[in-house]
Amino acid sequence: MISISFEKFSDQHCEKSALALFCDGANFIHDEYYQQLNNLLQGRLEKAVSMQEFNGVTGQSLQLIAPTDSIAQLHLIGCGAKDKSTVSDIIRLQHAGSDAFQALRETKIKNAKAYFIIPQTLAEQSASIALGARLKAYNFSLYQSDKKEIYPQEISILLPQNASLTQIEAQWAEFEALSEGVYLARNLVSEPANVLYPESFRARIEALEPLGLEIDVLDRAAMASLGFGALLGVAQGSNKPPYTVIIRYQGATDKDEAPLAFIGKGVTFDSGGISIKPAAGMEDMKTDMGGAAAVVGLMSVLARRKAKINAIGVVGLVENMVSGDAQRPGDVVKSYSGLTIEVQNTDAEGRLVLADLLSYTKDKYAPSLMVNLATLTGAIVVALGTDYAGLFSNDSTLSTELKQAGEKAGEKLWPMPMGESYNRRIDSDIADMKNIGGRPGSSILAAEFLKRFVGDTSWAHLDIAGTAWCDKAGPCIPKGASGFGVQLLNQFVADREH
Repeated sequence: MISISFEKFSDQHCEKSALALFCDGANFIHDEYYQQLNNLLQGRLEKAVSMQEFNGVTGQSLQLIAPTDSIAQLHLIGCGAKDKSTVSDIIRLQHAGSDAFQALRETKIKNAKAYFIIPQTLAEQSASIALGARLKAYNFSLYQSDKKEIYPQEISILLPQNASLTQIEAQWAEFEALSEGVYLARNLVSEPANVLYPESFRARIEALEPLGLEIDVLDRAAMASLGFGALLGVAQGSNKPPYTVIIRYQGATDKDEAPLAFIGKGVTFDSGGISIKPAAGMEDMKTDMGGAAAVVGLMSVLARRKAKINAIGVVGLVENMVSGDAQRPGDVVKSYSGLTIEVQNTDAEGRLVLADLLSYTKDKYAPSLMVNLATLTGAIVVALGTDYAGLFSNDSTLSTELKQAGEKAGEKLWPMPMGESYNRRIDSDIADMKNIGGRPGSSILAAEFLKRFVGDTSWAHLDIAGTAWCDKAGPCIPKGASGFGVQLLNQFVADREH
């Protein structure tokens, strides 16, 4: 993880340095730092700006390599708002920080100190720029013998003389906690299934206790005693024992205040069971615990930044494997709620795991609301692609709050329909319900299945199957695990704190 610090600008920062100057729209030419650098370069910067028609809007950049003996590289990074832009100021500046880090990384000049120069107009938002750089710098190379060195490893954010370092560093402390939670979620999703399986996942969660989290674990015997027949049915084909892990954080003044509950699907590998998946792409099924990873990352953020709320995270950790003991299509299981489920397809396992978690959390902890996250259906990827996660809810107010939080955090949600006509399609001839209802609208049917286990509790289901893993890098996001959900839900919690 790259190191980020904040300090006041001085002339000595132009010695043996790699600089990124942030330009807040077309007026950047009047900024004192631009003028200072242009003078240092004897007007060559102004000529480059003119020749390349650089006007300082977001997404633009200009690069000069070794413009002086002391400056190894100089980048102008545009971060001014575009006309008709739908991106928030916070996200726009995060993207600018990401662009600046990528520009410095690509030039690979390792013997120069890296600096981000922040103009007066952006000083109060410099922590957002720093967060963008931190998120872009993520790299998972744990199993590579020839590890790729990350450059730059340290970035100093240079601020105007009248900037409030105390205020900016306080904001960065919260963003730093957020970045660590995103990194944690990305690391968990990136791990191969022979390393991250239910027991080792549980151990990694337990290692977070020093942050001020209370961790409770339900093993197979405890879940059997409670009647977790749906979750245990998924787990019975694997020789890896399953666990439900409960993560509690109490930050509200009133310790008895009803908690916000966040629930994650943690299928550490999904073969599909007897309804086995095709071989092509099955290696990606190590990511089927992306919902649980997001919940764990979120809970670590809340503890690190000492959020003023009570929250509970509940994750069900299982493997869905093929063996002589595996669950069969046609089996009927009894869930914790008492409702029976005909398992028509063993590859529709995530909803079985969540069914027990949702009803147990509702009964045991009486939360004010429940939000579950799951890489639940391929159908949501067909419907929404990889830009949006699906949002299903029984509460229009909660749905609106989550959607707005996603827009602020840059993790977008798209509200999906629900209704009785969909719900009827999962009725079973021999049990209370079946776990599939046909291909048409299958993401909605999965949500309707989950809805049967939440009662009157305000609830939302986020289907993150298209957003938890990225086939190509984007702003602030590497190729691979995105950590989707951590920033979104942290923003959702923060909005409720104020």
